[in-house]
Formats: sequence, structure tokens, C-alpha cells
Amino acid sequence: GPVLPPLLRRRAAQGKELAPRLRERKGFGAARPQGPLIWLHAASVGESLSLVPLMQALVARHPALHLLVTTGTVTAAALLKRRLPGPVAARVIHRFAPLDVPRWIDRFLDGWRPDAVAIVESEIWPNRTYALAARGIPTAMVNARISPRSAAAWGRWAPGLARDLLGHFALVMAQSEDDAARLRALGAAGATCRGNLKAAAAPLPVEVAELARMRAILGRRPVLLAASTHPGEDAVVIAAHRAMAPRLPGLLTVIAPRHPQRGPEIAALAAPLPTALRSEGGLPEAGVEIYVADTLGEMGLFFRLAQAGLGVSLIGGSLVPKGGHNPLEPARLGSPVLLGPDTSHFREVADDLLAAGGALRVGDAVTLAETAMDVLTNPERASEMARAAAEIADNAAHLPDELAEAILGLLPSGPGLAPGA
Repeated sequence: GPVLPPLLRRRAAQGKELAPRLRERKGFGAARPQGPLIWLHAASVGESLSLVPLMQALVARHPALHLLVTTGTVTAAALLKRRLPGPVAARVIHRFAPLDVPRWIDRFLDGWRPDAVAIVESEIWPNRTYALAARGIPTAMVNARISPRSAAAWGRWAPGLARDLLGHFALVMAQSEDDAARLRALGAAGATCRGNLKAAAAPLPVEVAELARMRAILGRRPVLLAASTHPGEDAVVIAAHRAMAPRLPGLLTVIAPRHPQRGPEIAALAAPLPTALRSEGGLPEAGVEIYVADTLGEMGLFFRLAQAGLGVSLIGGSLVPKGGHNPLEPARLGSPVLLGPDTSHFREVADDLLAAGGALRVGDAVTLAETAMDVLTNPERASEMARAAAEIADNAAHLPDELAEAILGLLPSGPGLAPGA
């Protein structure tokens, strides 16, 4: 507790916290509305955006419900605000999550008094878990996941604590059978697999006018999109571009870093290739070979620019050991998908895409160049990949309603309500 306030102030100075809202991290700022309230917590961007279809389903089934949504990052809060449909946004209150200090958690719970709680993925904090249990507030873990490494660490160093913490969750709904099995082994006896909530997200949005403008600029240029890249991947993508460019006139490679502040670093890696940064107002005009999309919330635009027959999308975080990002985002928007070796965060989804022919695996600059060339020069194959991937993406459409019904069943009033009830 005592060391956290200066840490928060330093994070605020770095832009990682909002200075006017630092008190929320200590549990201040409650403004509880009348009526039933469910607290939903998601740590970061991916987890937060995966909540959107779940929130839509909750509000549709229980129109009087209010949702308190907490996040751990500024970026997640900003994107969530932009993505929420109006009717849902009217029922949502956002706060930054209180840190796991007992008195801060107690202050938060005293003010908000949630009727039920749903924690996304693997945010298991001991003080919060015990405080909720002490107050008798039912808690669910939604889209739960735990890596083999983390599960082994819990089992080796704190098996009793893991068993006790997981035993306080009324529901544990895992995103894969493997995750469910690991969680059961650690003590979540009733853990089940309901599917990956990130697979049920709506297509990423786009500004129609900007899409039209960018399409007019690009014309029929072939596009290799590297989406949400991490350090170590950009150099591989640039090397693949250098190998492909002499054989594929007009090739444009778009690199969209997971962390936009890396834009200048990527531009330096690409030198002396003609490069433009979107954050500086640059455009992928004729002559530009590397376009660095160092902005937030625009992946819906770039996946659409890399649709079948025009482009192909490489999923970042998969060429390096980061587990990969959501491959269904490009799949929903008609872009053929390339995956690196590490897709552990979406293992079952990736396996399904590969088995259906909706994605292809690459491992280095050589295989990336060869595979991307094959897709970009074979429109029929690209279209077949896009169709197969779209079918996989449609398989989880039912999931938000199923999860909403389970969570509403935790409310004191009993089982989930039918629409309009």
C-alpha cells in the first residue's frame, strides 16, 4: 500500500494513468445507481473489448441492469468508450480498477455494493477475492484461461492458495478445454469450457469515409498487413517485404505495432525503404513501401484494406513467444490469415482455422515471404481462405447469450431474465 501512490503518480507522468482519476485506484469515486448492478472487470484492451457482446447480451436480457466496468489501462478505457453501442453505454459506468490493497478494495465495495461480479480471463487477486467472499457477493470467472507455465507455478509454489482462491468462484467458465482442465486441477472443481468470448466479438468498426479515401489511394496495390506486432517481429516483416518487392510490383507492407509509440523505431528499422508514419499524417501514396500504422483503434480499417484479392494479414505476437493475438478479427473482415509459430493464447481457434484452410502457418522471413506471395498472387486461393475463416468466426455467435444467462443467474433475483423481462 504505502509504495503504490508514488508508483501511480509516476505512471500518470508516463501517460499510463489519468492523473485526475488516480483516486479511483484507491477505491474512491463510487456513484452507485439504483437497481441491480453487476461489476465486470477486464485488465487490458483485448479483455475489455471481448466484454462488448457480453454487455449487449446482459442489457438485452435485463433492461433494468446497470454495469460497472473496471479496466486496468487507459487504452482499454478509451477503446471501450468508442466501441460501446449507445443503448449499452447508457447502462455502463466505467472506473479504473482498485488495486489489491485491502482497505482500497473495501472502500470500493462499500461504495458500489455490486450484486454479482464477473472477472475476465485470469485476474485472480487474493484481497479482492476474499473481500467479495466475505460479503457473500457471487463471483464468476469468464473466458478464464491459465497457461501451462502459470498453472505449473501455482501448483508448485502455492497449491493451497490456488485451491482456496478458486474455490471462492461460483462459476468458472473457461475459453478452452485445456484451460478448464488446468483450472480444475488447481481447485476450480466446476470449471467448464464455454468457448472463447473473443471469438464472438462483432466485426471491428471503421470510418466509412476514411476507408473509401484509403482504398482510392491504394487502388489495386497488393497489401501485406502485419497486425499488432511486437519487438522482434517488425524486422522479420521488413525482411519479407524486401524479398517480395522485386517480384511483386507495387507491394505495400503495413506494420501496425501493438504499442503505437514504437512507430519511429519501426521506421528506423525500415530505412532506407520509403516509409510513412500514420501518426505524422503520412499516407500510403505511390512510392511508399512501408506504411507504419502507429495509431489506436484502426485495425478495422487495415483489415478491410487487406481483404482477399488485395491483401493478407499476419497476426502479430505469433512470430515471437507472446501467444499471438485474435486471428478472428481479420477473418470476420474477409482477410486471409497468416499465423506464426506461437498461437498459444488462441490455440483452439488457430487449430480450427488451420484445419479448415482458413489460415496458414509461417515461421520466419523466408516462409512469410513465400506464403504471402502465394496468397497475394492467387486470388482464388485467398478467397477460399477468407470463406473458410469466416465460417470459423461464426461458430461462437451464441456464446454471449449463454454467458449472460449464467451470470444473471448469480443475481439475488434468481435465473437470467428473458428479453424484455
